[in-house]
Amino acid sequence: MAAPAQPDAGPRRRGRTTLLIGVAAVLGVVAGTCTGYLVQADREPTALPPLSQPVLPQSTGPAPEPLSADQDRRLRTDGDLRKLLLKRPAGAKEADWLPSSDGWMDMATYAGFYTEPGARFSSLVTDEFRRAAVAGWEVGNSYTVEIRLVQFRQEESVAAADAVSSHQSWADADTKGDSWTIPGTDDGMAYVHADPVQDPGYEPLYAAEAHAWRGDIAMEIWIYGDRPLAKKTVMDLAERQMERL
Repeated sequence: MAAPAQPDAGPRRRGRTTLLIGVAAVLGVVAGTCTGYLVQADREPTALPPLSQPVLPQSTGPAPEPLSADQDRRLRTDGDLRKLLLKRPAGAKEADWLPSSDGWMDMATYAGFYTEPGARFSSLVTDEFRRAAVAGWEVGNSYTVEIRLVQFRQEESVAAADAVSSHQSWADADTKGDSWTIPGTDDGMAYVHADPVQDPGYEPLYAAEAHAWRGDIAMEIWIYGDRPLAKKTVMDLAERQMERL
């Protein structure tokens, strides 16, 4: 008869002497750590090195007066943006075709004026669109005016200048029109297009526009009429609107 099988050999047990040596080593480490803490606690704290910058004397007297709106442009542009829009001239009819009656235009509405609203909406998010104010009126049966002030946060880029440059590129594509620099601006431009806008089912519309920027605000002026528009019409509006900014 075969002998019963022996169980698989497991790990060899450590002897008692090995255990005692291990415990002593642990106690030695703990004792050494405690001794180090006690020695460090009895020492005087090490002084920090002196600051390289000398102590500046504190000013005395009353604080300076805050800047006025003439000196600090942000006092105006951070307020009610609608107040910076040109007022409707006497004799002009209030526009009933504006997207809102309170003078504000939200980002979705503004993007809707572009041929690809979805793409424009995404770019406005990237450009940190902040808000837009709009005003408009009709001058008799001659022409209509719409002015937009579009403000950006501009924490990552100069979006107002970029927006104006984009509009000017499209306006420059109309080689048959005339253009002029807007006085008092770095690169603001006004345009009068020679050829009317021809949409099926509508009367031809002549167009003029102006684009300029100041700080974080892009200005847009759009004029449409049933007859050719004069340079003076768009230039006068553009100059006066930029003066208000």
